[in-house]
Amino acid sequence: MKGLRRFQSLRRSLLFRYLLIILAALLFIPVIVPITITLYSIFGGFTREDTPKEYALYSSVGKLELMWHDEARKLLGQPPEGITQRLRSLSETYHLARIFWVDNEGRTQLITEPSGPPLLQGGYSVKEVPSYWTAVEAVSFMKDSTALKPLAIVAFVGDQAEAGEGFMVMQIPEEIKNAKYAAGLDKWYSIAILGFLIAFVVSSWLFFIMIRRRLLRLQTAMVFTGLEGLPQLVPPGKPDEIGRLEEAFNTMVTELAASRSRETEEEGLRKRLVANLSHDLRTPLTVIRSHLHVLGKEDLSARGQESLELMDQRIESLGGLIDNLLAYNLLNSGRMTLKLERKDVLRLLRETAAAWYPLWEKEGYQIEIDLEAAPLYWNVDVSWFRRVLDNLFQNILRHARSGLYVGIFTEIRGGNRVLVISDHGGGLDGSTDSKGAGLGLSIVDLLLKRMELEWSMESTGQGTEITIWKRLPDRIILNKI
Repeated sequence: MKGLRRFQSLRRSLLFRYLLIILAALLFIPVIVPITITLYSIFGGFTREDTPKEYALYSSVGKLELMWHDEARKLLGQPPEGITQRLRSLSETYHLARIFWVDNEGRTQLITEPSGPPLLQGGYSVKEVPSYWTAVEAVSFMKDSTALKPLAIVAFVGDQAEAGEGFMVMQIPEEIKNAKYAAGLDKWYSIAILGFLIAFVVSSWLFFIMIRRRLLRLQTAMVFTGLEGLPQLVPPGKPDEIGRLEEAFNTMVTELAASRSRETEEEGLRKRLVANLSHDLRTPLTVIRSHLHVLGKEDLSARGQESLELMDQRIESLGGLIDNLLAYNLLNSGRMTLKLERKDVLRLLRETAAAWYPLWEKEGYQIEIDLEAAPLYWNVDVSWFRRVLDNLFQNILRHARSGLYVGIFTEIRGGNRVLVISDHGGGLDGSTDSKGAGLGLSIVDLLLKRMELEWSMESTGQGTEITIWKRLPDRIILNKI
């Protein structure tokens, strides 16, 4: 049972079909050729006209030669009149052949012309027999006899060359010779063989064209996607290797569609969860912070006051995290609309840095600001660009306490004016007490992309440097080869 299933699976494979084509090619000469000869001979036997009865005497060249040499031996020592009379008698029996003989002096003594209907139209094409034979004419006659045009049976009179009594010739017309040797073989057999060759070439070509067409259809389905960005399903074909590949491709597309649907559903659940949690957490945090403010007015020890300040800082950080969650949720869902205006970003950078200056100074940061006087105009949303700067400055305050340095500069890099914000902290990979989930930088990335700005960050153990620049349009290189 397993062997039968395995054979059925092999029979449906492309390899099996290709092996059949190769096997047909290998069996073409030793099997197909004899079969075609046999079939054509049988078919020719039914369709070919029967050979005239007069041709039966000439069916065996070997028998004719034996008869001719036997008659030549009998004519040994006969006078010319006796030789002529005997050959005339033979010409009546073999009337389709030309018979003549030449004496020892090279003179032609007798010529009998063939009579009767030929097998083919057009008559006989035989050279005239000369009345007197020279050496040149004898050599030419022997060459034509060797080429069998026509077939000539030659014997010396007396069947002995030393007898010196001349020679006698029987010429069988070419039409009779062709009727014997070419029976059943003509141009139609060549056409049949050529047909088999063409069938083999066409079958091989169609085999590979079919494979190529199916592969191109599969490639087209992979390249061109639908409205949801997923490939199109391929109509299932034959149950061979490519058919199984098409089934696997359709299964993959179906699973991708299901995964995309689950992802969309989960993303919607996540966004609703973030929005609900943000709303539900704000109220208790506000209440807790108000009670901490009331508790701070009571008489507490120094350690108690320190704990209250630490809790207040943590609640403030949690509130910022909730704001970042809401902002990230809105930006990632595309529901946040930015109003881009042409503004001087250096002025916005100075104003934001001035707002953070007291906090940095209170923590003991060394502040270095070097901004050019010339304005730098970019298309930005003012409020969200300030949010970008606030997130970056807040990261410096949280993660760069070890370096206590803030640097804000403008530089020329690659022919473009850029903003540089740097610190001397331990880098973003270092561990700090206030290390978050990276939502601030994610918001920075989303906002800058929405405002068509580029940014990069290099963070090492000696500090972090963030660069912001205006995205330049693609340049057209006219001399590009």
